[in-house]
Amino acid sequence: MAGSKHPQESRVEMTQLVLPAHTNAIGTIFGGQIMAWIDTAAAICSFRHSRKMCVTASMDALNFISPVKQGDIVILQANVNYTGRSSMEIGVKVTSENSITGEKKKTARAYLTFVALDDKGKPVEIAQILPQNEQEKTWYQEGKERRLKRP
Repeated sequence: MAGSKHPQESRVEMTQLVLPAHTNAIGTIFGGQIMAWIDTAAAICSFRHSRKMCVTASMDALNFISPVKQGDIVILQANVNYTGRSSMEIGVKVTSENSITGEKKKTARAYLTFVALDDKGKPVEIAQILPQNEQEKTWYQEGKERRLKRP
């Protein structure tokens, strides 16, 4: 048995400044840039949880909620929502902050599945997640439901 861990042990908060190279012709961030940052935050979270090399297996959903402009600050928060034998669902919440006014907006939400691998590249058992509060219990239950819907 690989044991268990609390969600806060692997939680990630990553902050990025939106620069000109991250934006399109109308001054808003490329969707692919947000996707790359989401994948990075989720990967770090998966490494912290499993202490193994992990690969992205899928992204269930990525919903862009509001645009992000050059000069904005992007905050990504990643949490392990649910764990299987060798896989884990990572939820990533993206918020943008106007660097001048401080106004914050919900920007995006994504759910990714990562698989932990051993030294030979084979799936390896990971610690199970132990939700500690009502929010984490909700994330766990919702993650479990999404897992049942995946092919």
